[in-house]
Amino acid sequence: MAELVVREEVRVSVEFHAFALQEEDDMEVPAPFPEERAEVPGTVFLNAYDKRLDFESAGHTHEAALTAEVWSSEPPVTADVRWEAQAEAEIFSPTGNLSVETMSGVGEGRVELGRPDTLWKVRASCSGRAAVARLAVVDVPVGVERYLVQFWPAIT
Repeated sequence: MAELVVREEVRVSVEFHAFALQEEDDMEVPAPFPEERAEVPGTVFLNAYDKRLDFESAGHTHEAALTAEVWSSEPPVTADVRWEAQAEAEIFSPTGNLSVETMSGVGEGRVELGRPDTLWKVRASCSGRAAVARLAVVDVPVGVERYLVQFWPAIT
């Protein structure tokens, strides 16, 4: 049975509809964010690269709320929230830590996975996309777009 190991709340400064979670040791990342970013932003919610996950936001500039959960094995699907976007991917982290990356550089947050040299399965879900798309046109909303990103070891 899957057990929640840790839950972290991270504030993400979204710029130009995007942010990323990538291996904290950027020397390990072949193409650090935003290199090789999808040519048509907004078309895919989650893009996985080598040691990097790019998220496409519905709002241009705003502060999103990200909840990162690390699980012992695949967690149950969260059914109590209406998600507007969902995707799954994998990421390998040599250090066991991911930094939050923005278009202007390293963000303020980090996600501590707790195990180095591990391949992680990832399930990402997002709500508040329609609302932030409307609000970000006239303001800089805070906490409207919400992400849940769940990690569990690919091999347990």
